[in-house]
Formats: sequence, C-alpha cells, structure tokens
Amino acid sequence: MGDTQESKLQLLLQWLKLNGVELRGCNIKYNDSSKGFAVYSSDAATDGVLLVVPLTLAITPMRVLQDPILGPVCSALFEEGEVDDRFLILLFLTFEYLDMLPTTFGNPLWFSEDEMSELRGTTLFKATELQKKSLQSLYDDKVKELVKKLLVLDGDLERANSIFWTRALSIPLPRSFVFPQIQEEEHNPATNPESANGDDVKKLEGDTSTIQEETVWVEGLVPGIDFCNHDLKAAATWEVDGTGSATGVPLSMYLLAVEEARLQIGEEISISYGDKGNEELLYLYGFVTDNNPNDYIMVHYPAEAIKDAPFSQTKLQLLEAQKAEMRCLLSKKLLDNGFFSNEKETRDKAKETEVVNYSWSGQRKTPSYLNKLVFPEEFLTCLRTIAMTEDEIFKVSSLLEELVDSEGERQPSDIEVRAAVWEACGDAGALQLLVDLLNTRMMDLEEGSGTEDSDTELLEKVCGYKNITPEDGKSNGTNEASKDQEMSRNKYASIVYRRGQKQLTRQFLKEAEHVLQLALSESN
Repeated sequence: MGDTQESKLQLLLQWLKLNGVELRGCNIKYNDSSKGFAVYSSDAATDGVLLVVPLTLAITPMRVLQDPILGPVCSALFEEGEVDDRFLILLFLTFEYLDMLPTTFGNPLWFSEDEMSELRGTTLFKATELQKKSLQSLYDDKVKELVKKLLVLDGDLERANSIFWTRALSIPLPRSFVFPQIQEEEHNPATNPESANGDDVKKLEGDTSTIQEETVWVEGLVPGIDFCNHDLKAAATWEVDGTGSATGVPLSMYLLAVEEARLQIGEEISISYGDKGNEELLYLYGFVTDNNPNDYIMVHYPAEAIKDAPFSQTKLQLLEAQKAEMRCLLSKKLLDNGFFSNEKETRDKAKETEVVNYSWSGQRKTPSYLNKLVFPEEFLTCLRTIAMTEDEIFKVSSLLEELVDSEGERQPSDIEVRAAVWEACGDAGALQLLVDLLNTRMMDLEEGSGTEDSDTELLEKVCGYKNITPEDGKSNGTNEASKDQEMSRNKYASIVYRRGQKQLTRQFLKEAEHVLQLALSESN
C-alpha cells in the first residue's frame, strides 16, 4: 500500500475512533486498486458483533441541517422546497466526508465516451445520459451559488453523487432521533400549550415503557459500515440497536456476523446490497455479477405512441379504468414458470388456484397456457387495450353497459373492465404487440454491439479482464486502478451487462412467440 493510502487509512481510523466507532471483530484495510478500502475480520467476536457505529455519526439530512456551517444556508433552501433530502447529503459529502473516500468509480457516470459506446441500445445508456444532464442542472441551479457563498472549490458534485449511491443505506430510526426538536415540542406543555391538558400530562407522567415509538426510514451513510463490499453470499448483516441491548451502545448500527459464514481471521466481511440485477448494480455501484440470478429487462410501450393510435382517447380512458401498467420489469426468475424452463412443473399446480375465468358470457374459454404465462397481467392489460380494433371497443362498451344497467347506476370496477376487454379482444393482439416490442428491443441492443454470441466471443478473448473484475459479485464500486485497468474493467462490465440483456430479451421473445401461436390456435 502506498504512502498516500496508508496516511488516508490512518486518518480514517483516527476519525472513526474519535467519533465512538468500535471495531470489535474487524479491521479496515486497503485491499487493492480495484476495491479500495474494505472490512476484514480480526479476532472473532464471541457475540458475533463485528463493528458498532453510533447513529449520531450517520450522515443524514437532519445532520446536515444541524451542521454549524451548512445548516443555516441549507435550512432556508430546504424550507422553501428548493432542495430535497438527497441533495442535502450530497452537499455534506462534498464539503465534509469526501477526502476519506474514493476518487474514481466504475459506474457509467465516470465512463469515457469510448466506454459509453459499449452501452448503446441499452436502458442504462439513456439513464446515464439523463443523470448527467440532471446533475449539471442541479449544479447550475442550486450548488454553484452555494459553493461561492461557502468559499469551497467546486467540481465534486459528481463524485459526491457516486459516493451516495454506492454507500447509502435506508436506515430505520426512531422518530425522536430524526426530529428531536419537533418531538420535544410535542411532549413539552411549556412549549406546546395546546397539548397541556390533563390527559396529555398524565401520558407524560405515566409509564411509557410499553409505547412503541414510530420508526422513520431515512437515507444516509454510516461511516465504517459503508466500507463493506457486496457479495451475494454475505458474511454479515447490519442491524440497528435502539436500546443498546445487543451492543451496549444505544442508538447504534452494528455489523452482525452470519452464523454460516464462519469467518476466518483476515477474511473480508461483505454485506448484501439486495437482490439487484446487473443494470442496477452497474448504474449505482459500478460492477456486475456474471450470470446474475436477479437480472431483468424493462419493456414499455411509449406513451407518445398512444396518441397516434386509432381511438386514442377512448383507449386512454380504458387504460386508466383498468389501472393498467405501460411498462414492466421482466425478471429472469419469471422464466422458471415458463414453457422452456428446466424447473419441475410443481409450480403449475400452485398457480392453478389463481386462474380466474374472465368470460361472463362463456363464449371465450380460459386459455390452456395461462398457468405458464410469464408476462405480468397488468402489462398485458395495457397491450390488449392498445391493440383493440373499433369493433372490439364497441363490444367492450356494450358489455359494460349491460353490466351497469343490470345492477343499477354505478361505475364498473377495474376488474370488470379488464374482464370486458379480455372478453372482446382475447390475447392475440396483445401478444403480437409484445412480440413486436421485444423484437424492437433486440434490434436496438444488437445495432451498436452485435449479437449475444459476439459478446460471448469478446468475453472469452479478454480473460485478462477477469483478474480485475469482481465476477464473484464483490465490490463497493470504487475504481482506483490504472487508466488501462479502469477502461478494461468498465468495458468488461458493459459487455457482461449488455449480453445479459440480449439473453433475457431472446428468452422472453421465445416465450411470447410460443404463447402467441397458442393464442391464435385457440382463437384467443
């Protein structure tokens, strides 16, 4: 480890100790240029508690508002609605905590133009472009003048944004901890005359041990714990100790070793960032996991395209009445229930009880493929409505009028409208539209980077990248490697991600085409 990293580590450890952080069964060490700092086990803690951090150290919006330098300025902006919670944390990171954290990252916000070209045709490419514009607008509109007021050098907002997304947690905190002043005013008759009646005084003077205080979930960073990298098989979990019963430190967050992990001294302690697909992992954290079981693709019907469709106003009204979704996430796990799954067919029986025969006239039978349909009903509802012909719209209207007339004056429910649409249209039109959407998506993916097979060939050729890429799913998104390694790692992650998108699109397209043929053969 170089002198710079060693001095940074020593400053960090001193800062943590000074602020009450207890490293009970772990150490923080510098790993390498691709991971940066990480948490490692030391002498085994008998109770499994590895690290304890007082929540007063957590970087949350309330802490920013209470800061002696940033607080007064930010409070005014916050009260006027000019900034939100996340902006406050970004600002604090820019001025306070930034020096101890990574300077480069592997998420697309930091990609070169050449590396970004590897993502063309993917959802992530568009999302990154939008994020860059959003950050620039945020800086121009909010941060620039604030930076001048506080006489601090600018240029760190992108870095703060990356640090936030790679390290932030959603923390469950007692309401009194998040809003201490409000809590005090609510329970103090001297400051809140309206509450100074007999009943409230009795509540204040009585036994409050059985009262469960409301929990407020707050986004924030917890120094120390935020150095834990991600692993699908996490060695530890984080917990909040409100009373101090688990750690001896009230209002703290702690790392608790997972029993099955059986940590050895010097072994890295990882946590799970959640069941995230590669699109989310790369966008937020700057790494991917090969063969990620949580991968997904997003399919949507463009809202602007409906305006050009025949009878667009009627269809929009029907979409609203059915609470239809114009986009959906198709998870890899959905394929386990599909026609081409290798899974045992035991799940079909569990699904049979969910089948509802929508047809109230008996003219349209329940489809034979319903048990193996992998596409969400809310999205198919949307596609059925968009694909409707004039005759089908008239039939839906007649069915709903008949229903309302027979039961008096009332509005049909969303389920009843869906039933009428399915009765009139069946599934063929919706499935054909879905096939078209998936084909278009595949064309977009392949246009700039070739086929799934070409991506596989590229990955097989660049085995050198594997030495610097967290294929095992362990990363915290830092990327302190040399320029050549940084580009290689980013390119590798992009290819793994886009190949997964092509693979899932191909598999869902195969499912859609098969179900479409069944629907046509059954006159559905």
